[in-house]
Amino acid sequence: MSRVVHFEFPATEPDRAVAFYSAVFGWKFQKWGGPMEYWLITTGPDNTPGINGGMMRRSPESTGTVNTVSIANIDESLASVEKNGGKVTPKMHIPGVGWVAYCTDTEGNQFGLIQPDTPA
Repeated sequence: MSRVVHFEFPATEPDRAVAFYSAVFGWKFQKWGGPMEYWLITTGPDNTPGINGGMMRRSPESTGTVNTVSIANIDESLASVEKNGGKVTPKMHIPGVGWVAYCTDTEGNQFGLIQPDTPA
């Protein structure tokens, strides 16, 4: 079964968002060292229910909060999305993370897919 494993949301003022979520929920933010401006969010200990997420700087394409679903085969999942009336973006590889793509469902909601990299 495919499960939601990550969420992400855009922020116009990332420092303001970090301050807000840190104060309200005690979330921890760590700036990612990758090629885009992105913050990893830890929402709680790994041994408690819940998921962690991420935050990026808002862009004109930002649509709000996006939930990412872990899947076994990204190519098969992208084909299924299209076959069932959804729209897909090209997949991209994030080294050490996996293959990622963003999709839009039949109601206009955006969601992500991730096929995690498996260690050698």
